[in-house]
Amino acid sequence: KKAKTETFVSKAAKIYTPIVLGLAVLVAIFMPMLFKNVTYSQSIYKALIFLVISCPCSIAISVPLSYFSGIGKSSKEGILIKGSDYIDAIKDIKEIVFDKTGTLTENNMKVVEIIGNKNKILEYGALCCNCEINEGVVEGEPTEVAIVKEAVKEKQNKILPRICEIPFDSNRKLMTTVNELENGKYRIITKGAPEILLGICDYYEENNTVHDMNSTFLSKIKNKNEKMAEKALRVLGVAYLDVDIMPKEISADFLEKGLIFEGLIGMIDPPRKGVKEAVLACRRAGIKTVMITGDHITTAKAIAKDLEILRGRELAITGQELDKISDSKLEKEIMNYSVFARVTPEHKVRIVKAFQKTGAVVAMTGDGVNDAPALKKSDIGIAMGRKGTDVAKNAADMILNDDNFVTIVDAVKQGRNIFDNIKKAIHFLIATNIGEIVTIFVGLLLGVKSPLLAVQLLWVNLVTDSLPAIALGLEPPEKDIMNRPPRDSRKSIFADGLMGKIVVEGFMIGMFTILAFFIGNRYYGIEVARTMAFISLGMLELIHSFNVKSEESIFKVGLFENKYLVGAFLLGTVLQLGIVFVPTLAEIFKLTQLNTTQWLITIAISIAPIIIVELQKKFNELKFGKVVYDYKTRQEV
Repeated sequence: KKAKTETFVSKAAKIYTPIVLGLAVLVAIFMPMLFKNVTYSQSIYKALIFLVISCPCSIAISVPLSYFSGIGKSSKEGILIKGSDYIDAIKDIKEIVFDKTGTLTENNMKVVEIIGNKNKILEYGALCCNCEINEGVVEGEPTEVAIVKEAVKEKQNKILPRICEIPFDSNRKLMTTVNELENGKYRIITKGAPEILLGICDYYEENNTVHDMNSTFLSKIKNKNEKMAEKALRVLGVAYLDVDIMPKEISADFLEKGLIFEGLIGMIDPPRKGVKEAVLACRRAGIKTVMITGDHITTAKAIAKDLEILRGRELAITGQELDKISDSKLEKEIMNYSVFARVTPEHKVRIVKAFQKTGAVVAMTGDGVNDAPALKKSDIGIAMGRKGTDVAKNAADMILNDDNFVTIVDAVKQGRNIFDNIKKAIHFLIATNIGEIVTIFVGLLLGVKSPLLAVQLLWVNLVTDSLPAIALGLEPPEKDIMNRPPRDSRKSIFADGLMGKIVVEGFMIGMFTILAFFIGNRYYGIEVARTMAFISLGMLELIHSFNVKSEESIFKVGLFENKYLVGAFLLGTVLQLGIVFVPTLAEIFKLTQLNTTQWLITIAISIAPIIIVELQKKFNELKFGKVVYDYKTRQEV
C-alpha cells in the first residue's frame, strides 16, 4: 500500500515544540541574569510553569474527537473510512477519477433499441450471458441481466447446453460461448464492442439471409452504432457461426473469426439522482471530475455532457489513442481530458499517475479485481460496497456502501470539515497559550510582580483553554466549505498567514490581560489586580473562541450553530466566575471580590477583542473580497 502521509497535526507539532522548548530554556538561563532577585531554582520553576501553560494539552482530546466525529458521521452516510490518515488526504482531493457504471449511473441497464433480427439477437445474446433466474428474478452482471430480461419478456430465452466459454476480456472487449444445438451441431456466439466485433465478422445476416461483409453494410452499421451512442446508449454487437463439429481448439484466436454479424443491442443506464448536482458541487470545490468507462467514446461523451463533466474545451480520449501518447506528453496534457473511453486496467493506472504528476491528490473509484492496481496507486482508493469485489475493497482506503458518487462528495465535505475544526482548535489553543505567555513575560520585563500566580494560570489553562478547543473540534461545516479550492497538501497548517494571525491574537489577549492587571494594581492593589487579570484572561479566551469559528463575521455565520461551543462558553464562564464568588475557592486561588467599577472595567476589557477581530474581518472583506478558484488553471482569480 502507498506510504501514508504525515498528518498536519504532526507537522504543526514539529514547528511549535522547538519554539516552546527554546523559550523555556531561555527563561531558565537568562532570568537570573536580568533580575538580580531571581535565583536559578526560581527561574527553573518559572520555566516549568511556562512549559505547562504553553502546552496545548487539549489537542490530545480535540483532534481524536474531531476524527471520531467525522468518521461517525461518514458511516451514517454510507462511507466506511479505514483510518484517520485517509481523512487527511480526502480533504485535499483535486481529482476524482471514477468508473461511470454503478457510480454515476444506477447500474440498472434496460434494453431500449435493437438493430437487426430482434428475436435472434435476443436469443443469441441471452445464450452468451452468465445469468441465473431464481424464482423469476434475473441475477448477474447488469448488462447481461438487461439482455436476459428482455429475452424472457419477448419469450426468446431459449436454453441450449453450453459446452465452453471464453470470458469477457477488457482488452478483447468480447465474450464467446459454444452451445450445442438440438440437431447435434454447435453454435459459436460472440457479443461485445461493435467496432471490435465487426472486425472479426466475414458475413452479416439481413432478412434471414447471410451476405458477404461489404463496405456499404459496414458503413451503415457503424452509423447506426454512432447514433445509438449519441443517445447515451451502451451498445453491444451480437454475432454467431453454426458449425457441424465441436471446435478442436477453444481459444479466442480460433473461435473469434469468420463470424456472421447479427445486429446491435442498445441499453440505457440512467444517471443516479443527484449526480449532476454533485458534479457541479465538485467543480465549485475546485475538484476535477474525470470519467472512465468501457463504453464507446460517443456514448461516454453524451453521458459526460449531460452530467456536465465534459464542458467547454475539455476533451475525451479512447484507450487506443492513449496508447499512442507517451507518459511525459500525457502528464503535460492530462488536465485537458475529462473522459476516457474504452479503457483497460493498465490505462487506469497511467491516468492516475499522470494526474499525480501535476501535484494533485487523486481519488480513484473501482469495483472489480482489475481495478485493484489503480485503487492502490491512487491517494484515496474508493471501492463500491454493494457491487465491489473483496479484492477491490481490500485495496481501497474508503468503501461506499451505496455505490453512489454523491456520497464521495459528502466524504470530501467531511474531510474538509475535520481539517477546518482541527485547524480552529490549534488556532485557538496556540493563540490563547501565547496570550498566557505574553502576560507572564511582559510582567517580568516590566519588573512588576507576576500578574498571575501559577495556580491561577493552571486553572485558566485547564478550563478556559480546554473546553472551547474541544467544542471547536465539533463545529458543523461552514456554508462555503465546498466552494473553496482544495488545499495544497504540501503546505503547513500555519501557511497563508495563520501563524501571523495566531501571534497577533495571542499578543492581543496577553496585552489586554496586562492592561486589566495594571489598572487594578495602580488603583486598587495587587490582589484586586490579579483578580481582574485572572477573570479577564479567562473571559478573553472564552470569548475569543467565537472569533475563531469562521473567517467571516460571527454575526453573519451565527453564534448558536455549534451547541457544544455555546455549552463550553456557558460552563467555562460559570466555572471562571464561580471561583471568585465562592469564598473557599477564592481563598485557594488567592482571589478577592470586585466592586461594580472593577467589574465594568474587567468586562469591557474582556469583550474588546471581539470588536477588534470583527473590524479586522470587515477590513479583509473590503480589501480582498471573495476568492474565486479556477480548478483547471489551479489559480485563485
